[in-house]
Amino acid sequence: MTDPSADVDEESGRAALGRALRYLRERSGKSLSELAGETRYDKSYLYRLEVGQRLSKLAVMEDLDRHYESGGLLVQLWKVARREVFKDRYKEFMRLENQARIMWMYQLAVPGLLQTEEYAREVLSAAQTTEANSDLVEEQVAARMSRQEILHRNPAPQIRVILDEVALRRRTADPKAWTDQLTHLLDVARLSSVVMQVLPFSAGVHGLMGSHLWLMWEPNGSPVAYVEGNGFGELIDDADKITDYRLSYDRIRDLALSPSDSLAFVQGVSKEHQS
Repeated sequence: MTDPSADVDEESGRAALGRALRYLRERSGKSLSELAGETRYDKSYLYRLEVGQRLSKLAVMEDLDRHYESGGLLVQLWKVARREVFKDRYKEFMRLENQARIMWMYQLAVPGLLQTEEYAREVLSAAQTTEANSDLVEEQVAARMSRQEILHRNPAPQIRVILDEVALRRRTADPKAWTDQLTHLLDVARLSSVVMQVLPFSAGVHGLMGSHLWLMWEPNGSPVAYVEGNGFGELIDDADKITDYRLSYDRIRDLALSPSDSLAFVQGVSKEHQS
């Protein structure tokens, strides 16, 4: 057996996690078949985790941490490994999102923090061109779901989301997945740390059409903007540009429905969909 802490700096996070999984299993004196028999996980799935071919959901690592009584080691290694799922340009964004005390968003689609697993799977699958990428999709779904932990922290970041009406009109292929997504939006919008508003088509043209916007404030009060469009993403820390984006955000917030009217709007969309 090899100590999983050895040479961690020289290998990927996923490889380090796989090696730790194998080390813990071998230390317990169990084969993959025996471990599969003691857990709810398939032997081939456990093998692929150990050799770094798959990245699990967070819940799997929590289960295995409890099984091995490893004190959260696997969860910590998983958090490092999951960052590798994302492209380099998103890594700094994720760090900022994870640390932000205040976050304002304008979104043309349901944002990742508010997505259900099935909605996320359909969105991420649509971006793939071959069935060979199905494993990658599952890893991306797991990573996206894990980001939603920040909604339930204590204290949770204060989040304001302005959803363009187009986000509520582009349904998933699976009717139930879309119903569940709309219900989830309503549930999240009722959290004390979240404010959701809808920008209806009747608001007309505005300065943020064609791109998603995040405005985030770090614990020290420093602001940063992130703008994302078709095939690009840009972090902005220039004070003048951030001020311009904040003014644009303020303008569309003035055009958006109130939080209570926005909830009623989403409820109406859900009823239309189910009728």
